[in-house]
Amino acid sequence: MTKTSSGCRIVTGFHAIEETVRAAAENFAAGKSGKKTGAAGMRVFFSREGPRVKKILASAEKSGVPCVKTDNETLDSMVSSLPPGLRDHRGIVLSMDAAACGKVSSGRQVSLDAFLDSVKDASSCLVMVLDNVTDPHNLGAVLRSADQFQASAVIIPESRSAKDGGEENGVVARASAGASAWIPLVRTANLVRAVERFKQAGFWVYGAEAGGQAVSGVNLPDKTVFIMGSEGSGIARLLRENCDGFVSIPAAGRLDSLNVSVAAGILLYEFRRQKGFFLPSD
Repeated sequence: MTKTSSGCRIVTGFHAIEETVRAAAENFAAGKSGKKTGAAGMRVFFSREGPRVKKILASAEKSGVPCVKTDNETLDSMVSSLPPGLRDHRGIVLSMDAAACGKVSSGRQVSLDAFLDSVKDASSCLVMVLDNVTDPHNLGAVLRSADQFQASAVIIPESRSAKDGGEENGVVARASAGASAWIPLVRTANLVRAVERFKQAGFWVYGAEAGGQAVSGVNLPDKTVFIMGSEGSGIARLLRENCDGFVSIPAAGRLDSLNVSVAAGILLYEFRRQKGFFLPSD
């Protein structure tokens, strides 16, 4: 999302718009009648009604978000201040004022204390920690995998990570295909201390690196934290010292490593595979 001259935030991308609308609507408090008041401060502008657009319009109207028919020239103007990669509106744009943006953010970003309290009685919990992952495309891709494999949260440091505001927030939302509106994102000032608190709460912590044990050969505990480092410098030393073990992904390619978001998806998949996540239900 990017702030325009009118003070609104603009969202583009089919998935990002649809999931942002749904998440914001769920986070609005019920009115005196006991019914949800709808996602005030949000509007969908569209110029054509293809199948994907019609689906978004139906979801928006159900959530109480006004939908306004306009033309491509108007949409082009609305996205003109976005970075080039976000200007392809494909006939639909979501506009949010500051209050609506706050509803989206409050539904997704949580404190470390609140998250640990929410999972203290959970029998199984999967968490991904990203150390020095500064590319918003990678953060968005990790959030998308975290949604698919039901990770409970993604933890990032307040510094040395992809920003979550302004233009980069739009990149994260679009790269995550809307998952950024749903997966709890925990920002912490001290990543080492955060990992220590996970260990105190009964989690086992595994760092991902090339020299680790093949992850398929590790019996992953029900409460697991994976730490992913940057592709350049890897996991910071103090974080390494807090790992209970190190896991790797066997590969036979000519390059020496996988992209961090791809590696994160494989580790998340392996955890769920071991827990029988993909077995047919009775």
